[in-house]
Amino acid sequence: MARASLIELEAVTAVARLGGFRAAARELGQSSSALSHAVAALEERLGVRLFNRTTRSVALSVEGERFVAEIAPALATIDGAIENAAEQGAEPSGMLRINTSLGAAYMFLAPLFLEYCRLYPLVELEIVTEGALVDVTGRGFDAGIRLAETVPPDMIAVPILPEIRSLVVGAPAYFAASDIPHVPADLYRHRCIRARMASGKLYRWEFERHGETVLIDAPGTLTLDESGLMVEAALAGIGLAYLAEPTIADHIANGRLMVALEDWTPPYPGPCLYFAGRRHIPPRLRALIDLIRSRSSG
Repeated sequence: MARASLIELEAVTAVARLGGFRAAARELGQSSSALSHAVAALEERLGVRLFNRTTRSVALSVEGERFVAEIAPALATIDGAIENAAEQGAEPSGMLRINTSLGAAYMFLAPLFLEYCRLYPLVELEIVTEGALVDVTGRGFDAGIRLAETVPPDMIAVPILPEIRSLVVGAPAYFAASDIPHVPADLYRHRCIRARMASGKLYRWEFERHGETVLIDAPGTLTLDESGLMVEAALAGIGLAYLAEPTIADHIANGRLMVALEDWTPPYPGPCLYFAGRRHIPPRLRALIDLIRSRSSG
């Protein structure tokens, strides 16, 4: 039976991921020739060509793609076990990369991310914001934060907020000159701050009451693609905005924004931290999960 060493398997996956022997050799700390010989020796024992090589490129063969897809999860598990053993009992350290939306980054900066930085100063926390949902694993992120309904089904999700809701809000100065809407259709007589989604589509404001669902193409002359800008526009009295409650709670509490149609905006599942299912979770990610769960239970 042809057996492969861990070094050979790591060589194959590194070459496949980086697209060449030279880059893989740099990452693994070996010479290009040693790496090439290791892969060639494995191919000879398996009786299968894993890579198609030319003078200009290296690409996985059909058999190579299948082989890498099968061994990659096992290698990830081994790497995780080694990392966990090395860091057992030690303070979490290293790089932790999180992908999320800009709105969620603002929402959780102080209560979650900054608190994490204070608790674990040896971790390099990097928050990358993007409007569109991305493949967090394929893009090199440890985890992502998105609404529960958008989390891919093959991911493990940890709720940050069990429920959340969006509210229609406007400045007192706006309502001083306009009637307060009582049903969603009343919005057609108002100036609304429209939201452009990452997909390029305009967001249709969603309402529900007693089982009745209503979608409104909000009318207005101002369209924005970031919740913080929408908050500022609403505070300035430009029009009504439809925003997640945590982003505007302070403004509502101090009277700078007023709420309308509250009985038409029931809660929905909130944002989650999500990550690829695997047996070993790096201590730095485990620390973030534990912090989220401690906030939820508190």
